[in-house]
Amino acid sequence: MLKSFALALLAGLSLSQATAATKAPDPYAPKPYVTLRHPAWSKDAVLYQINTRQFTAEGTFRAAEKQLPRLKALGVDILWLMPAHPIGVEHRKGSLGSPYSVRDYYGVNPELGTRADLKSFVAAAHRLGMHVILDWVANHTAWDNPIHAAHPDWYEHDWKGANRPTPWWDWSDIIDLDYSKPGLRRYMTGAMKYWVQTAGVDGFRCDVAGYVPLDFWENARSELDRIKPVFMLAEFDQRDVHRKAFDASYALKWNNAMADIAAGKADVGALFGYYSETESAWPAEAMRMVYTENHDQNAWEGTEFERFGKALPDAIALSFVGEGIPLIYNGQEAGNPKRLKFFERDAIEWRDHPNADLFKRLIAFRKAHPALWNAPWGAAMTPVVNSAPSKVLSFVREKNGDKVFAVFNLSGDTQTVSFADGPSDGAYVDFSNGSTVTVTRTSGISLAPWSYRILASGPH
Repeated sequence: MLKSFALALLAGLSLSQATAATKAPDPYAPKPYVTLRHPAWSKDAVLYQINTRQFTAEGTFRAAEKQLPRLKALGVDILWLMPAHPIGVEHRKGSLGSPYSVRDYYGVNPELGTRADLKSFVAAAHRLGMHVILDWVANHTAWDNPIHAAHPDWYEHDWKGANRPTPWWDWSDIIDLDYSKPGLRRYMTGAMKYWVQTAGVDGFRCDVAGYVPLDFWENARSELDRIKPVFMLAEFDQRDVHRKAFDASYALKWNNAMADIAAGKADVGALFGYYSETESAWPAEAMRMVYTENHDQNAWEGTEFERFGKALPDAIALSFVGEGIPLIYNGQEAGNPKRLKFFERDAIEWRDHPNADLFKRLIAFRKAHPALWNAPWGAAMTPVVNSAPSKVLSFVREKNGDKVFAVFNLSGDTQTVSFADGPSDGAYVDFSNGSTVTVTRTSGISLAPWSYRILASGPH
């Protein structure tokens, strides 16, 4: 310390400047927890998941590429492609197998097309101003992945010394990798970098991300960002993944809370618990992916219609105006009514449906109101206390003069509510019909069963 002080004086600093220059850091000063930077293009982004096998009648990248103008018109920004790699044959499930049973991390599944087809899809999306993330399966491989024969020590083993599928799940078509091996980490990171460098993908959705050590993801993100800014989505619901590795994670508790409310198993208090934890325990920079359907839920738990019933419009609207980055699963805009088969071809039956207009309007509304943008650009939700708190969710999001007031009746009965606390007062434009609405403490809002009002202090 004395040597540093003397050097500071010799450098021509005053006594006070030299003292400040050599002062030890304050151990009680808060330090930034999140150190990664979200790509600028993710600030108001909406995710769209493409199950390439089922997305078109052909089930190919070339056919999917023809749909890109439609997706652009819908308003989505980040296209998540389910795994594009060749699928394992050994212990395969069904006739086509699971895309999450990867046989070659450097290859392209011929069922979907060629490497050139994938690159063409990505390039076409870029020309339209959209970005593409590739589903990445790092926890396990197919039994017949070449690295299994070349590097058997890169795999975990059970108590008998045999290769081991992920414990407790019926994933008999895969075997788990062992991330205590530096060689595996180097190989897997190199494969991810390959697709960013050669195909131009803009990041990854990482399958069962919590089953892979976090320090692997943190290093991989660092190396990927040296190539270009990427977007990383973790299939995991845990705050620490956001520190250095992932922009977004699954809001599993939000989805489950909404499903429980829809089924009559819970009331609005279930969402209070979710939002309270998010605001109090999660970093403000964390994007939580909110959704009413994805490939897993559609295939194994039921369609969005089965899970949410009459509450579905509320759930969709809340996913766009509440905190979180929203996801649309392919086919939702067509009101896809069926569970898509997972191990076979089962193309979506595209049709006109009111959901398409609803999604388009919600996306445009969200982009027009910076208060609704993704963390950290958007505003936090401020609770508005209403007279039926177990039935009605009400909140305001406000930033730099842009204000959105949302009220959701999450019950099967008509509700007329007044507001006792919160920044609800003001003049608004109604999202549904463009009418002018004034809200005061003496006024009330009436909502039909399973309905909502979204009010904004600006354009809609």
